[in-house]
Amino acid sequence: MEKSYSHNPVLIKEVISFLNPAPGQIIVDATIGGAGHSEQILHRITPGGMLIGIDRDEETLRLASERLRPFEGSFKLINKNFKYLKEILKDIGVRKANGIIFDLGISSIQMEAWQRGFSIKMGGPLDMRMDRSQRLTAKDLVNGLSERELSIIIKDLGEERFHGRIARRIVEERRKKEISTTAELTEVILRSLPYINNKYKIHPATRTFQALRIKVNDELNSISEALRELPEALEKGARACVISFHSLEDRIAKHTFKKFKAEGLFNILTKKPIVADENEVMANPRSRSAKLRVGERL
Repeated sequence: MEKSYSHNPVLIKEVISFLNPAPGQIIVDATIGGAGHSEQILHRITPGGMLIGIDRDEETLRLASERLRPFEGSFKLINKNFKYLKEILKDIGVRKANGIIFDLGISSIQMEAWQRGFSIKMGGPLDMRMDRSQRLTAKDLVNGLSERELSIIIKDLGEERFHGRIARRIVEERRKKEISTTAELTEVILRSLPYINNKYKIHPATRTFQALRIKVNDELNSISEALRELPEALEKGARACVISFHSLEDRIAKHTFKKFKAEGLFNILTKKPIVADENEVMANPRSRSAKLRVGERL
């Protein structure tokens, strides 16, 4: 856990440059995670500013609070899904913010905690809940959905070419014994694929794990709902930075900003998504797949 806590935020120089936070401003970190972006923002909005950090994961918020302790009194942490952005701001008496950052997907803190069940490399229970108070887990999906339902999820949310083979093998194996750990699911996936595909650039189970995680946490709907609220949540001139890690997230950000531009609500400041340079990728491998899009409220 502590290792995750100290991880570097992705594309931090670019985020700070676009947000351009200044003393006295209100900035929202809608996915605070390990608070790497928030820490740098707070250095720039204090004195007088306020950072609003949102996360549905209670444990993540506890660690973020520890990291931000030097800025006590200048931040508020909210344990809620960011799709309730407008409601969150209203509840704490904030009419509109001066900027917002979304660092989407799973945080390093969650990925490196074996007991959360997100990691392929570390054995753990088949969980994958970002909000541990919810009931639905990846284990429920793997053992409860039909072959067709599993195939569709793995195809649509994981963009996995061999979705049919994987779904079929999952159903076959669970008839013999419940699939209850990440190691068991990984083994089932590996045995589903043609031998040649064991030479993936990424682990062969990555896309299936991604699909299950997205489904368990209803991530794409949450992103769509949160981004739809940006025009009402941001002051004129405020900027929204969206960092995505796979094409499904990036597509939502891209189309949302395009829609806002057509409606005269936003300017798009990134014609193409910004990616990490070679130095950042070497220092922080997580940044390899990161894409940043930025819009400005008109």
